[in-house]
Amino acid sequence: MPEPAWCCPATVLPGRRLSELAEQAVRCTSDCCGADATVIEPGAEGVRSGREGPVAVTHPDLASVVTAQLRSGEGPIPEAIATGEPVAADDLLSEERWPEFRAHALDSGVRAAVTLPFPRAGLTVVLSLYSFRSGTITEAGCGPARALGDLAATCLVRDERYRAALTEIDQLGTALRTRPVVDQASGIVMHVLGCDADEAFGILRRISQHSNEKLAEVAAAVVRRRGRGLEKHLATLAN
Repeated sequence: MPEPAWCCPATVLPGRRLSELAEQAVRCTSDCCGADATVIEPGAEGVRSGREGPVAVTHPDLASVVTAQLRSGEGPIPEAIATGEPVAADDLLSEERWPEFRAHALDSGVRAAVTLPFPRAGLTVVLSLYSFRSGTITEAGCGPARALGDLAATCLVRDERYRAALTEIDQLGTALRTRPVVDQASGIVMHVLGCDADEAFGILRRISQHSNEKLAEVAAAVVRRRGRGLEKHLATLAN
């Protein structure tokens, strides 16, 4: 089966990927009336200490169902993240677990739900499928949705690595562009204070920290003034 178009471009935003995942999961799962998808980077103590990512829902009423779980740390989503296993609720009218989730779900007309976790490299994509009728949506019937979830999780990890690589490239480019002026400013500081290169660079860095300005901006200012009027200030920082 070829990859859906939405999973290919590495520049697709996480929210869009999750929206497509939820919508397609509903289409390919029988008796499914709605779905939500979210991505979470768990902390050491679970969902509440983790970093919550974007949330996608196929119906506005489901937003409170997800929010209640992420806020309280109780419900199928936190349990699926903690265990790494699917969590099912065949009939919420008789369900005794997760009272807050149960109340929000029943208020939205939901009678049954299945939550599928997809852990990948430090993040977990969670897909929940809902039905208006009890006993009609089961883990066994979620094969196509599971395949979509696996693919979405893999794509999100790839996207994150791609964005991280772009950020690193941008930082390296900035460093290369600003290196000449920093070297020139270090030379001026060395001349004014009679210090070595490492000490001069350390002084520029301290000025940057104290003034809350970028190192390149501090260096450019030193070069513009060619050290004039900075002798006393530089000497103070050198001590």
